[in-house]
Amino acid sequence: MADEKGVVTCLEETRHGFEDGDHVTFSEVQGMVELNGCEPRKVTVFGPYTFGIGDTSNLSDYIRGGVATQVNMPKKISFKSFKDSVAEPEFIMSDFAKMDRPPQLHLAFQGLHMFKQNNNRLPRPWNEEDATEFLSIVKELNAKIKEPVELNEDLLRRFSYIAEGDICPMQAVIGGITAQEIMKACSGKFHPIVQWLYFDALECLPEEGLVNEELAQPMGCRYDGQIGIFGRDFQKKLASLKYFVVGSGAIGCEHLKNMAMMGIASEPEGKIIITDMDLIERSNLNRQFLFRPWDVGEMKSVVAAKAVTKMNPSVNVEAHQNRVGPETEMVYDDDFFESLDGVANALDNIDARTYMDRRCVYYRKPLLESGTLGTKGNVQVVIPFLTESYASSQDPPERSIPICTLKNFPNAIEHTLQWARDEFEGLYKQAAENAHAYLTDSTFMERTLKLAGNQPLEVLETVKRVIIDDRPESFQHCVMWARLHWEEQYHNQISQLLYNFPPDQLTSTGAPFWSGPKRCPKPLNFDVNN
Repeated sequence: MADEKGVVTCLEETRHGFEDGDHVTFSEVQGMVELNGCEPRKVTVFGPYTFGIGDTSNLSDYIRGGVATQVNMPKKISFKSFKDSVAEPEFIMSDFAKMDRPPQLHLAFQGLHMFKQNNNRLPRPWNEEDATEFLSIVKELNAKIKEPVELNEDLLRRFSYIAEGDICPMQAVIGGITAQEIMKACSGKFHPIVQWLYFDALECLPEEGLVNEELAQPMGCRYDGQIGIFGRDFQKKLASLKYFVVGSGAIGCEHLKNMAMMGIASEPEGKIIITDMDLIERSNLNRQFLFRPWDVGEMKSVVAAKAVTKMNPSVNVEAHQNRVGPETEMVYDDDFFESLDGVANALDNIDARTYMDRRCVYYRKPLLESGTLGTKGNVQVVIPFLTESYASSQDPPERSIPICTLKNFPNAIEHTLQWARDEFEGLYKQAAENAHAYLTDSTFMERTLKLAGNQPLEVLETVKRVIIDDRPESFQHCVMWARLHWEEQYHNQISQLLYNFPPDQLTSTGAPFWSGPKRCPKPLNFDVNN
């Protein structure tokens, strides 16, 4: 509406997803046409369905419609020199429960460099003498800065104890952050880390008294970095674990790599059981790093098991191709779950996650739950009798696009992408698979006739269309089929829709039918020269 706030309201309770400070521009606005293609306007969020774009009182009266599109605005970021940023650091908080940690760790790393300069080595694992020397260095550094920090001596001693250690998961975190910063620098997209980010997981360290200098002595093996942090007893326990990894996609590959590099299940009594019923597709290769181009078409679990065994031949891995659910409880039964030390989920749907959560609660097994969505990720550690379970909190429902929206009223790029994917699957994958099964599988008819509702008829009509009706006999037939299919999809169906709902159609309330998210389409005419 035309007012000082310029309030914009989304239709049909669609969340706009904007934040204060975002910028938007508009298209397809009727009435207040000055907004169409306007310079980006700054957003002020009033609620999940409303936002303001500033003063619109001098614009034409708004009639209806419009699409708001977010615009990423360029931003100039300045950085201090390394010398200045060391002396006057600016910190990005990674954990608001540890507000006092970054200044302490900033001094600790400076002290670590000075210790190494003085001794030509890092502090020895869990060595009290080295920890005392390290602490005195940090105290001297702290006394020289403009605003001295109230030092946590216990934290600094533990920092010294583990300074020589290294563990694969922490290296993966550092590598992931570094890779993201490189991508930001190359693309100019997303906000870079400004100055200093300190990430720690000191809560993972063993309780006081469980590790000493003797237990942390290196053994001349590939796990010495971990032994220097957690001790020999802990490493031996890792080697004897029996873990169930459900899924070997992107997260599953990361889990398996970390487990192999940490030496989990590297003793005869240990074992990692992987299950995943999916085949490797070419689209998986950019993020599921255990797979290679020549693995396309192979079972994910089998290839993943072979890959991690190459990384660490000592690890015992067993690959399954089963879906987890009530139908496989004869495989993953009481004896199976009772023998496990824990479960790591790497699933991509809520139903399977909830099912595995119930099983872990029933058998009182620890569960590592994780998931990703775009650039976002989450991890939840579920410990029996200590934390809430996965199902104790409710995830938002998985968003789906109604069929009628995909077929008749697409209004967002996601709709067209989903429509194209469904069309491709139907034409070139599902139909061909059904026809192949009909020709080669003697049980195909029996299985098809057991399907519910109209599914048997739909499947058999698809088979008839592929094998008989649309079967090409020459390349010219293929061209003819493509031409007729184009005409049906982009002219005939749209013309029929406009016949049923003309551009000037009104609803029972007198409002235009083609308004809001319903955008009036136009049939295309085939042009051989275009």
